Amino acid sequence: MRAHDFQGLKVYRAVPKDKQTRKDGTPRDPRKLGRIHFPVFTADGMRMVGFMVTPPDVVGMIKQPDRFVAFDALSVYEGVFVVADDKGSYDKAAAKRLGIDLDACIIWCGMDVVTTSGKKLGYCEDADFNPKTGKVKSFFITAGVTATALLGNIEMPASYLRGYREGAMVVADEAASLEVSGGMAAKAAEASVVIGDKVKKGAQKFDEKGSAAVDKGSRALGKQLGKTRGMFSAFKDEFKKAAGPAPKKTSKK
Repeated sequence: MRAHDFQGLKVYRAVPKDKQTRKDGTPRDPRKLGRIHFPVFTADGMRMVGFMVTPPDVVGMIKQPDRFVAFDALSVYEGVFVVADDKGSYDKAAAKRLGIDLDACIIWCGMDVVTTSGKKLGYCEDADFNPKTGKVKSFFITAGVTATALLGNIEMPASYLRGYREGAMVVADEAASLEVSGGMAAKAAEASVVIGDKVKKGAQKFDEKGSAAVDKGSRALGKQLGKTRGMFSAFKDEFKKAAGPAPKKTSKK
């Protein structure tokens, strides 16, 4: 299962069992908790333990900080993702139940990737993990949005992860020799289709403008959190800086 598949999905608070059905027999709708933002991993990168979920703005204006939601607290109810209505599903209570230290956890996705010898490989775009245990099988490394679309990305075994250093995911030197998989160019090559100069120029133009904007949004938080190992506290600090002061209400004339 890919972590990226969850990003942006709406999550709701589970309705208590004794309140799931209305008096008329129809199912009661769960309340919206927010949208899944980023996956959270243990510091060694071997396990995906949950997600940061962005709550809706209060009265449409005041931003609220993301909440950590344990992955094992998610389930499906009436076709949507819901979080168990229990204290142990969220934040530090969830961490205590899972036996992890949130301030030692890291959001690897979005972080720059370098080898132990210092070679830059791109950034971590995604992770493949076991949906039952959270055990990470592999990480996906890409050089950019267009590079992934045309050439694919590198699937790196989780065992190649060596740790964290100065805002980057450090991986084994062997990762630099892994072959790129997937992508339009790879598929085109299999069909003996040659990518012409016009396509290359168009891709370069997109890289300079379109992918730069997409990358900026998708990677910003990962890079900021990578600067410290304290994921949870760092997230709150970065959120406050990004959100700024609450906007003032203007009276209608």
